[in-house]
Formats: sequence, C-alpha cells, structure tokens
Amino acid sequence: MTASQVRLCSRDDLEPGTAKRFDVEGHRIALVRIADDFYAIGDRCSHADYSLSEGDVYVDEREIECWKHGSTFSLLDGEPQSLPATQPVPVYTVTIEGNDVLVVLP
Repeated sequence: MTASQVRLCSRDDLEPGTAKRFDVEGHRIALVRIADDFYAIGDRCSHADYSLSEGDVYVDEREIECWKHGSTFSLLDGEPQSLPATQPVPVYTVTIEGNDVLVVLP
C-alpha cells in the first residue's frame, strides 16, 4: 500500500488553539492548530469512543484532552499522558502547501 496526501482545509479554517474533526477515506482525524503549527491525530479516544476534537487543547503541553474522561494525548506521538487511557492514538504527518493543510494517510 502507498500513502496518499489529502487536503483537509485551509489554514484560516482553524483558529489557533482549537481542534476540528475530519472524516477522510475511513480515517477519523482531529486536526489541531497551535500558533502556525498543525497536528493530526486519530479522533477516537483509545479509552472509549469519544471525539478528541471536542476536548480542550493544551497549547503549552502540545496535548489534547478527551472531554469525557479527562485523558490527555500528546499531539507529537499520540501517547496518552494521563489515565484512564493507556493506549496511544494514531498520528498523521501534516504538510502545508500554500494555504492548504494536507495530511498523509497510510
């Protein structure tokens, strides 16, 4: 299988310090913007099937919180940073082309 690059949105579609969910080619992705940096992780909390994009973004820690049970996940590697989650969520490579935000799908 080869990876494919898919456009999610424009840079201006996401305010700094926020997250938004995208469903693309069978992947549920939370796109997070911190300043001018974008991160893409799986949008399902690994503890329970809740959307991470609905949780708080911790800018300084580069983490996102599951709104239901409070687990936080690193935006860098998807690893859980607090319980009750113990399993990581997938991370996706993000690229910027002009004003477009793209993600690499496996």
